[in-house]
Amino acid sequence: MSLKWVDVLDIAIELAESKPDVDPRYVNFVDLHNWVVALPEFGDDPERGGEKVLEAIQAAWIEEAD
Repeated sequence: MSLKWVDVLDIAIELAESKPDVDPRYVNFVDLHNWVVALPEFGDDPERGGEKVLEAIQAAWIEEAD
């Protein structure tokens, strides 16, 4: 299975598992974007990850972390 930008919750779960020491509330979008495209399961166009989708991923990751 290949993750796409629309898979917000799945991406958030992967990030929560791969970065357990990171507090998602303080992640900047540059780092977040880089971490998403670096996920082994990620297979979408990196250019399509805009601010709105990064906000959604960050919000889902915060939910996961709580």
